[in-house]
Amino acid sequence: QVQLVESGGGLVQAGGSLRLSCTASGNIANINGINWWRQAPGKQREMVAIGNNIYADSVKGRFSISRENYKKTVWLQMNNLKPEDTGVYFCAWGVYWGQGTQVTVSS
Repeated sequence: QVQLVESGGGLVQAGGSLRLSCTASGNIANINGINWWRQAPGKQREMVAIGNNIYADSVKGRFSISRENYKKTVWLQMNNLKPEDTGVYFCAWGVYWGQGTQVTVSS
């Protein structure tokens, strides 16, 4: 079993920044496979960042993924946020998903 816990979401004005974290526990030795996804209201879940430098076109140049292996934590730095970035952000590792953290960007 693997547990993933996201945190760091919140309400921010357009142009602001947030830093999300995803901390893993349980039977996981390598966090390189943990990726970020999001789901906007009324839309399907979509990939945000995978691997070390693969990003959705909509977030390229604004979002950055990083990892701290000894903490089993994966970060998502989000800069220059836009209202269309609003949604629930999830981290995932294989079939395991966190509960998500809400990000709301006001215009």
